[in-house]
Amino acid sequence: MEAALPSRSATSLDLDMKTLHTLALAALLGLSAIAQAQTAAPAAEWKYKTQRLKAAEVDALLAQPEKLLVLDLRRPDELIKYGSFPVFLNIQNKDLEKQLAYLPKDRAILTVSNHAVRAGRAGDILAEKGFKVVGATGSEDYENEGGKAVAHIQAPVPRAQADGSANVAAAATRQP
Repeated sequence: MEAALPSRSATSLDLDMKTLHTLALAALLGLSAIAQAQTAAPAAEWKYKTQRLKAAEVDALLAQPEKLLVLDLRRPDELIKYGSFPVFLNIQNKDLEKQLAYLPKDRAILTVSNHAVRAGRAGDILAEKGFKVVGATGSEDYENEGGKAVAHIQAPVPRAQADGSANVAAAATRQP
């Protein structure tokens, strides 16, 4: 004997599937909205005494290069990847306090990192040591705000490749 299963009409199964699809779609849209809200959330609250500058403020400072030192605190790979301002002094953030003797106290200093967080921290350190810090900026933030002064640096050809290609070129020009 076979057990009898309650019969369901095709329309009731279709309705259940439609409900299931609707719920799944609603869940995906809800998760998508949450993820978008998290990525579009405003930057963390600025917690430094050094003023975080907007692109227009940075441009105004860059217009007077004789009065400004742009201090970029990033690693060389970050400079290549994200670019920096046309003329800058690079002291990596981790080495800042060891290199203070190389910084002028008579010039305004603009500190730079990718999104200004390291720049803000460095600005506070410099200000505490008597340097004239005019603000902090992030090169990526600056560009995202429409700033045009960031120059993108090309990575140099590794020495072994450069030497090898020169040797190949020299060998090709030799006469037998």
